[in-house]
Amino acid sequence: MTLSDAVAHLSPHRWARANRLLIRKALAEFAHERLITPEPEPSPQGDEGTGRYVVRSDDGLTRYEFTATRRALDHWQIDADSITRHHDGRELPLTALDFFIELKKTLGLSDEILPVYLEEISSTLSGTCYKLTKPQIPAAELARSGFQAIETGMTEGHPCFVANNGRLGFGVHEYLSYAPETASPVRLVWLAAHRSRAAFTAGVGIEYEAFLRNELGAETVERFHTVLREQDLDPADYLLIPVHPWQWWNKLSVTFAAEVAQQNLVCLGEGDDEYLAQQSIRTFFNKSAPEKHYVKTALSVINMGFMRGLSAAYMEATPAINDWLAGLIDNDPVLKSTGLSVIRERAAVGYRHLEYEAATDRYSPYRKMLAALWRESPVSSLQEGESLATMASLVHVDHEGASFATALIERSGLPPVEWLRRYLHAYLTPLLHSFYAYDLVFMPHGENVILVLKDGVVRRAIYKDIAEEIAVMDPDAVLPPAVERIRVEVPEDKKLLSIFTDVFDCFFRFLAAHLAGEGVLDETDFWQTVADCVRDYQTARPELADKFRQYDMFAPAFALSCLNRLQLRNNKEMVDLADPSGALQLVGTLKNPIAGL
Repeated sequence: MTLSDAVAHLSPHRWARANRLLIRKALAEFAHERLITPEPEPSPQGDEGTGRYVVRSDDGLTRYEFTATRRALDHWQIDADSITRHHDGRELPLTALDFFIELKKTLGLSDEILPVYLEEISSTLSGTCYKLTKPQIPAAELARSGFQAIETGMTEGHPCFVANNGRLGFGVHEYLSYAPETASPVRLVWLAAHRSRAAFTAGVGIEYEAFLRNELGAETVERFHTVLREQDLDPADYLLIPVHPWQWWNKLSVTFAAEVAQQNLVCLGEGDDEYLAQQSIRTFFNKSAPEKHYVKTALSVINMGFMRGLSAAYMEATPAINDWLAGLIDNDPVLKSTGLSVIRERAAVGYRHLEYEAATDRYSPYRKMLAALWRESPVSSLQEGESLATMASLVHVDHEGASFATALIERSGLPPVEWLRRYLHAYLTPLLHSFYAYDLVFMPHGENVILVLKDGVVRRAIYKDIAEEIAVMDPDAVLPPAVERIRVEVPEDKKLLSIFTDVFDCFFRFLAAHLAGEGVLDETDFWQTVADCVRDYQTARPELADKFRQYDMFAPAFALSCLNRLQLRNNKEMVDLADPSGALQLVGTLKNPIAGL
């Protein structure tokens, strides 16, 4: 690759399109989070509440005008091609960096955060330009594609976050090598870690040597052991750790130089299997052997409000937490009836740098530079005719404005309400039951859920990213000692936000808007179907009636929890991990779309 080839995706017309798309999203999500208040223009209203609006810069001299439809949950569905920018009577080009500078005060961007946020915006724009170079696959075609084609075909990233592809730390060559949308095969780097500083933990029935032989192959394990023996080191004294190539070249080989010099860490070389990066950027799907485990690695890159490391201390309890949850699901008839399953994080390995630990607290990114886990692949669980798709795909929209969800509905041949009902039974019912029966919550956003499909119909859901994302909010719940870490204290009035915010506001809001915008399913029918799903579940579980009253899914309103406000305030550590619920940015309320239904 030549120097100029590395930036060939950055052309004037693609840059202009990327800026327009990002400003559309910024206007929509900042209006939703009440950071900006679009003023209606005096022109007549169109259909379904569609109208022309204006947003002014901090100094009032620059105007952004656009056409938008207001939908449930205060959702702004903005026509990207309708956006114009004016200053002193002149129309100006749309440039995202200028947008954030012009609205710096309105958005609460500090002098310290602004330039770093602009860097994340620039990276996000560059990523969009790259995506615009790819073949434009219609949603109907993507809906018939394989699991990884869908995963790498996503173009938007997180639907709420404006700066959602920052990946600060990646250079352009590394972006082209490791970003999920580039679909570049990756071979992982393997290190030997001395057992005095490393620990391997695994679920029931897993033994280290056999597990590694199954993942790597006996020949590769022997090759790695030979590297150690040639340095007069005993393989029995070491554990093997898979590492993201970026992490080796940019962090471990420098930041952990003492460990390498003292042979606490030994670089063994690359493994043989090729992997594909997933939407989370640090998790890899085994392309060479799809039935083998995913590998999740530490990656000291800032993306969407956090350094994407992995804690060695957290890894120790990970398999036990996964086994506990899998057992709970297997023994619960309601969860079993929905078809819910989890892909367990079966084994984990972590390395503790004793000097960095002595110098930092437990939340420091310096403690999260070298760890990995192995997560089950969903491929082996498929039955005849079934296929997989990340749930994030449901809100994917192609270059012609057609959504992936609509393509699935059309493929299924079902009435849209019936298709939605089956999806909700697979996805929402398990979340409701987990909450009401166990005070158990997930982080069930689109990237953390895999849908099992057959002929376009959702058959069941698979939840993932378990150990770092689930929480039990009951202070009196009896948990095994190894699982105690997942117990959290959450104020009573914030508990149900795990569904209202994470499901209703951060996912259904977009899905409902796409289906309504395409004329597939009216918003009223969408939310009525959601209400019916909730009511059907509650009717079937009369023994939980007191909990249903205490945590009312049909309450008139719920608190608006703002994700972009978190990132605009601190884009390096969006949430204080010591007090996640205390860090929420709550601004007023949203009208509950299923209240009264």
